[in-house]
Amino acid sequence: MVTPTHPSPTLTRSLTLSSVVIFGLAYMTPIIVLGIFGIVAEVTGGATPAAYLVALVAMLFTASSYGRMAAAYPVAGSAYSYVRRAIDSRVGFLVGWAVLLDYLFLPMVIWLIGGAYLGAQFPDVPGWIWILGFILATTALNIIGIRVAQKANYILMAFQVLVIVLFVALSIGSVLTNSGPLALFSSTPFFNDTASLTGISAGAAIAAYSFLGFDAVTTLTEETINPRKTMPRAIMLIALIGGAIFIVVAYTTTLVQPGGVFENVSSAAFDIALTIGGNVFGAIFIAGLVLGQFASGLAAQAGGARLLYAMGRDGVLPRRIFGTISERYRTPVISIIITGAVGLIALFLDVATSTSFINFGAFTAFTFVNLAVIAFFIRERRAGRHHNVWLYVVVPAIGAVIDAWLLTKLDVNAITLGLTWLGVGVVVLAILTRGFRISPPDLAFEEAEEAVLTEH
Repeated sequence: MVTPTHPSPTLTRSLTLSSVVIFGLAYMTPIIVLGIFGIVAEVTGGATPAAYLVALVAMLFTASSYGRMAAAYPVAGSAYSYVRRAIDSRVGFLVGWAVLLDYLFLPMVIWLIGGAYLGAQFPDVPGWIWILGFILATTALNIIGIRVAQKANYILMAFQVLVIVLFVALSIGSVLTNSGPLALFSSTPFFNDTASLTGISAGAAIAAYSFLGFDAVTTLTEETINPRKTMPRAIMLIALIGGAIFIVVAYTTTLVQPGGVFENVSSAAFDIALTIGGNVFGAIFIAGLVLGQFASGLAAQAGGARLLYAMGRDGVLPRRIFGTISERYRTPVISIIITGAVGLIALFLDVATSTSFINFGAFTAFTFVNLAVIAFFIRERRAGRHHNVWLYVVVPAIGAVIDAWLLTKLDVNAITLGLTWLGVGVVVLAILTRGFRISPPDLAFEEAEEAVLTEH
């Protein structure tokens, strides 16, 4: 008697364009524009909207390239997998290694921003207590394995949108009361006597942090209806809508508080919230920001820990340390603790520098995704298949140049750390490939990113 075989379960294609867009916007955590408002305003000399406009342009070119790659490879993927397939497995490994810097430092930045705002609300409490509290709470929850349900994610998104709408409305009301209707139409938030192209460029390099996550929806490709058409549209819409939110919020906030000088630059938006809405709105604002940061930190740490586990399991990192799962909790406890320990670096950094660390990996990935589209175009052309030169060569080339240019505008410490990290990656790659003679192991980014998407 022949035992019937059952096919392995597969993901169900049920996500529509609107579902993917909403998920992408929720992943971006839109309220972060207020979380780093003071940092960007200080760097740009009060031209925060201009910085976000430059960042949006860069993201649109890159979003187009992500869309092209999602259409070419309609499977769950990332910058790493796109570069690996379109260019070379070794180059893909180094791009993945650069992205790993994001996974390790992103929780730290999230906790640092949340701690800065709680410190502004409760100035008598030492700042290190808030950061340590974030680390201990999220680490404990991730070890236990608590996951944030999708419905809770939508509720959180709705609360963030409510806080943002109230912030913009109160800002407009404050401007009307103090300066009149004509003050709502001003060019000074985009360029003024204290702003410069260099400052705006440096601000855009930091502001790009707010866009991180627009590309994360590529991991939903296998669950999306007609992904070859839906995914490129979704990625572009997420970047456009997110960018529009950031520019509008930055513009109205700058009208209330022009210039780039603040008493506490890391929590400037909280002081502005008190100015436009008093103590009640100040409390609502802090609640919205901190809840958003907590949920983001929970997801970011979960993703980083699972990436370390995947790399340990596949032999990229020491298997005995990173490639183990707790029998009791069924979670990668050691990797979770290590990501929490990395977060302790936040005790010695400010928000601007730590954000630049994140953006080094992001801009590296963005640059190579653009280059991957061009490589794909060349490969397809050699095979006799032709694609639109504008979409597959001109647009990604411009995107790569802009991303590389913004990369050079990051904090010098971030560039130094990033290059050092890449140097370590080259050494690891040489060891794994026996002197670059064989292909490197797969970093299993899809599994790690799936963990983030489930947790976020």
